[in-house]
Amino acid sequence: MDRKMGTLYIDRKDLHIKLSGQALAFCSNGIREGVVPINPLKRVVIVGNVTLDTPVLHRLSDNEISVVFLSGKRLRFRGILHGRLHNNGLLRVKQYEKSLADFSTKKSLEIVKKKVQKQRDFLMEVRERRSDIRYVLTESAGTLEKITGKLRGEPPELEALRGFEGGASAAYFSVYTKMFPESLEFSRRNRRPPEDPVNALLSLCYTLLHFEAVREIEVIGLDPVIGFYHQFEYGRESLACDLVELYRTDVDRLVWDLFRERVFTVRDFSTEDERPGCYLKKESRKRFYPLYEEWAKSVRTLLRDEVRKLATEIMDGQDIIPE
Repeated sequence: MDRKMGTLYIDRKDLHIKLSGQALAFCSNGIREGVVPINPLKRVVIVGNVTLDTPVLHRLSDNEISVVFLSGKRLRFRGILHGRLHNNGLLRVKQYEKSLADFSTKKSLEIVKKKVQKQRDFLMEVRERRSDIRYVLTESAGTLEKITGKLRGEPPELEALRGFEGGASAAYFSVYTKMFPESLEFSRRNRRPPEDPVNALLSLCYTLLHFEAVREIEVIGLDPVIGFYHQFEYGRESLACDLVELYRTDVDRLVWDLFRERVFTVRDFSTEDERPGCYLKKESRKRFYPLYEEWAKSVRTLLRDEVRKLATEIMDGQDIIPE
């Protein structure tokens, strides 16, 4: 268990969680091992096989504490629980209307422009530190700058916009992979399952960031499955995917820093023949959670402001969303 910045991470098998007054009590084999006060919490992340009494979920819901469920070793997003959500039906009606109007195209362009610009800025920052790959960093940053120029003016058709974004991502990752030592075997972006330590950490961070986006979207009253750049796809929180695009480069920078500073190395990850993929070891996850929380502190504020701004735009400038 780890608690920091209002987030409680529960990542231990065979725990039984009970309500104890204004606290959560943690028991193992019938023995009480510790308690955590409920009042400071804003979110709880539960990993793997944990047993909870129903009153625990009731109390967390009453206190408007979000609970996210991740699978065990693979740390796949399984679901999210909130308390009472915003009941602004008009906001959702407007969201559905805007998703089928010109607003969708303009918002998509804004998302892609911001993402590509952040990718370019990040590569230029790295160029000052990595003289050994300065040429390829400069070349890729130049490609991103050209794509940004093509995105100025009238919004292109959605498929054309996706083409620009895909080209930018290809140029960006072609050099992002070169920023890591060869021992990490990071040659391309892959997932489900991630095949190397860098992809494993990227996927974990993206998963947690996706949860942050879903939480803010649902709390304010928007529908997470109705996006603008990411069109409707059954079972996908497309609006959350839209918002995550704005902060993917921030995740990339975090992961690069963690490996560059050798906070994590190959030894922190495991691979198994019977379950393909590469994953952060349980003991290493204990070190990861507080580091992620420190990083997420500022990103959560930006994300919350971005969601509120989007809701106001959807309502044509009417700031009727309660604090």
